[in-house]
Amino acid sequence: METISSSKLLPSITKSSTPNHILSFNPNKQLISVKCCSSKRESLSVSSCDLTRSRNPVGKTFCTTGVWTFDQHVSESSSQVTEDKVGVLLLNLGGPETLNDVQPFLFNLFADPDIIRLPRLFRFLQKPLAQLISVLRAPKSKEGYASIGGGSPLRKITDEQAQALKMALEAKRLNANVYVAMRYWYPFTEEAVHQIKNDGITRLVVLPLYPQYSISTSGSSIRLLQSIFQEDTCLSRLPVSIIQSWYQREGYIKSMANLIEKELQNFSKPEEVMIFFSAHGVPVTYVEDAGDPYRDQMEDCISLIMSELKSRGTDNNHILAYQSRVGPVQWLKPYTDEVLVELGQKGVKSLLAVPVSFVSEHIETLEEIDMEYRELALESGIENWGRVPALGCTSSFISDLADAVIEALPLATSISPENSMNKSTSTESDTNILRYVLTLFFGSAVAFVLLFFPKLASTFKNYI
Repeated sequence: METISSSKLLPSITKSSTPNHILSFNPNKQLISVKCCSSKRESLSVSSCDLTRSRNPVGKTFCTTGVWTFDQHVSESSSQVTEDKVGVLLLNLGGPETLNDVQPFLFNLFADPDIIRLPRLFRFLQKPLAQLISVLRAPKSKEGYASIGGGSPLRKITDEQAQALKMALEAKRLNANVYVAMRYWYPFTEEAVHQIKNDGITRLVVLPLYPQYSISTSGSSIRLLQSIFQEDTCLSRLPVSIIQSWYQREGYIKSMANLIEKELQNFSKPEEVMIFFSAHGVPVTYVEDAGDPYRDQMEDCISLIMSELKSRGTDNNHILAYQSRVGPVQWLKPYTDEVLVELGQKGVKSLLAVPVSFVSEHIETLEEIDMEYRELALESGIENWGRVPALGCTSSFISDLADAVIEALPLATSISPENSMNKSTSTESDTNILRYVLTLFFGSAVAFVLLFFPKLASTFKNYI
């Protein structure tokens, strides 16, 4: 995924690692905490709380910073859950399935205000800027997708995960429809929600396929979902439970440790291999200014995986780095490409790459890690390279996701639409007209400048 930050994120999101809680905002914007995450039925308490950072116990579903609005009432008993028509909505990024899809996919990506953060005064330029960047980046991106077969396998893999999850839930005596909602390509979130409504789902669990929460991944998808539900009277009454992060669940941690152990055995001297965790990066401003918990959760995740490996007798050296940065802004460090060069200079000869923030193979694993970073590592002096595959449909992983869904189901509560969303004033109408005029003017101006001054276009392209 590609992300550009041009200003501080608004509104701010508070960091949290409070264990065993779902955090959400009520209609009055007061932070509430609902104790959850147990496979056994408990009485639920609702109270105000402070957000403090702490490490999370393995084996629990941790729902981080909330962006959903809930009614403040205790959910129904578990027995009623079994009578509902249950749906599970998997959220993912999406990816172009053909080379012709690349440019429109990039446009959808960069048109997301959670990806390119423009100052409020210039947000009317969001789409013209997205169009410009997508056109300039498309040729290079097409080369990447061409190298992995001409398109992203993400939809196919996610569909397979959805089917595997459905079967795992049935094995645990829960019948559920499982839907896939992609943020930037087909099937879009709107399509999935339309199907959920047509199928008459009466209770829904939302499960982002991102182990760690970030405002630019899970956060963006959840905010879109929130907007869709709040604008629909019927959907706003649908009980919904959101699993916002699950990186610390025992099934996930053990599944990752299993894959790492297996790949280490492919080296002649497994104990000498450096375990290299490569995570998708985000701009530093997301974490330091907007309170994105992503870095904290990623560091916790690596600690839990290494603790599990150590308990099995595997105590290799390891390091975490961040990949996929783009643009002139500062991203989370250390950078994957720079660390690979440094490791080679320090004499590291064997390295096992672990794509820790991805559970499906896609361009960032198949092309960026397998091709670009592997080549860089070998050029830097690393002689033995290995890579842990993404979890995909690993049975222990899918089974644990099914457990997470079952644990979250009794906690579903309906969404309270904000009245302000349905209001339309003449002032807003006038503003929309003004935005249209300004967008048309500035979009045309940018296009004119780049058309007649190709050197300027080339310079701009180097920064994106």
